[in-house]
Amino acid sequence: MKRRDFLKTASTTAASFALSGCFESENMFSDKNLPRPNVLWVIVEDMSCHLGYQGEKLVQTPNVDRLALEGAVFSNAYITCPVCSPSRSAMVTGMYQTTVGAHNHRSSRGTKIYLEPQYKLVPQYFKEAGYYVINTDESMKKNGKTDYNFVFDYDQLYEKPDLSNRKEGQPFFAQVHLHGGKFREGKGWKKKVQKHIEKPVTADKVTLPPYYPDHPVVREDWAQYLNTVQYTDVEVGHIIDKLKDEGVIDNTIIVFMTDHGISHARGKQFLYEEGVKIPFVIWGPKYIKPKVRKDFVSHIDMAATSMYFAGIKVPSYMESRPLFGPDFKPRDHVVSARDRCDETVDRIRSVRKGDFKYIRNFYPKRPYLQPCTYKDNKEILRTLRKLHKDGNLNDIQSLHFAQTRAAEELYDLKKDKWEIDNLAANPNYKNTLVEMRSILNQWIKETGDKGQYPEPEAAYDAEMQKYIDDVTTWQPADYIKKLKENILLMKKWKAKGK
Repeated sequence: MKRRDFLKTASTTAASFALSGCFESENMFSDKNLPRPNVLWVIVEDMSCHLGYQGEKLVQTPNVDRLALEGAVFSNAYITCPVCSPSRSAMVTGMYQTTVGAHNHRSSRGTKIYLEPQYKLVPQYFKEAGYYVINTDESMKKNGKTDYNFVFDYDQLYEKPDLSNRKEGQPFFAQVHLHGGKFREGKGWKKKVQKHIEKPVTADKVTLPPYYPDHPVVREDWAQYLNTVQYTDVEVGHIIDKLKDEGVIDNTIIVFMTDHGISHARGKQFLYEEGVKIPFVIWGPKYIKPKVRKDFVSHIDMAATSMYFAGIKVPSYMESRPLFGPDFKPRDHVVSARDRCDETVDRIRSVRKGDFKYIRNFYPKRPYLQPCTYKDNKEILRTLRKLHKDGNLNDIQSLHFAQTRAAEELYDLKKDKWEIDNLAANPNYKNTLVEMRSILNQWIKETGDKGQYPEPEAAYDAEMQKYIDDVTTWQPADYIKKLKENILLMKKWKAKGK
């Protein structure tokens, strides 16, 4: 089957699919006598819920829309951390990053973090089960991203990043990593748009969330972000083509997800929906039937789910849950966590249950948008900060520039999808607040949330020195200067108990 045949109905069905809400059939194995499937994870960077199947009308994403049309769509999927390395550390262990001590972004560089002996990585389980295990990029020829916050042996974990050395009939487990929203930050991006995207999104067509100002820089950045969504779909098409060329598409289960939301002021690094709610699709027509599921899903659940399809026993310690089969148990709620990101020390936790989102800020004396060299170096952040300084933001657009935070935030997402009206102090919601607070307290206790223990100063210093050494090779002097200033500021605030 040619790629165009695979896609020929996708664009016409995606819109109706996004509105239909649900298929009647249940998710289950179609045939218990099927061979062990190949399992392929497609993991996209920096992308929120803006695909065609999710109702985004400005983009064309026929490949992912088709996966969604024929697969299981999880409309309430959440990441356990809205930044790359903790998210990926959780993904590959099937554990909360806070449980295994991988919660600080880009840790185990200046120091060494070792997983406890009982923990294994998901690729290890697949390898021991006879799978050919690879980690690759869109080309399926080069090594893919890992970004794990602990010590591991890449060569022991993964084979060469293609399928050429696979034994005849041997099933494979593959992680394929795509740049996603990060593309708009790189050189040559506009040429990619012109070459590969049939109908690029232009700034004049964009509708921004109300907490962002209607400004040319912000509109253009959002338009280019939507174009990265479209380009990601092109890459997914390439992956599907490769699976067909290898003759393995029919026996492959594809998991499509992103590692966290868009890299914007209120997205990446924060626990609002823009940062933690993600697209999550599992496709495998021979193994599951299509359905839109509304139960809460944590991204770590892809681990136990993949192992279930491969017939691999899920260890009792694993916090991941299978989304299919006899051991499926729906989650009542999902928890997300943010800790140190680069030099910026923070600790935030959230609970999503029913229509409500609860957020707890453990550093309420600090500003929402603490200094962070990585984010502040972006044109959108520079623009937003200048607009705020000049008094050109309205009250809603200024929320994220407050110099202190509420210790607790509570939002009714059914009435307030943009998370603008904090109900934590509203007496009408006292019972909900108490319930959500209790859920988080219990989660911290049960999982042994390691974020409750401050990072030792010596470890922070070692990580920061390694960070400085790394970025000095490619960042300009003013970036390094600002980074060092931020590090000193973090230490100053800590010393003051802020």
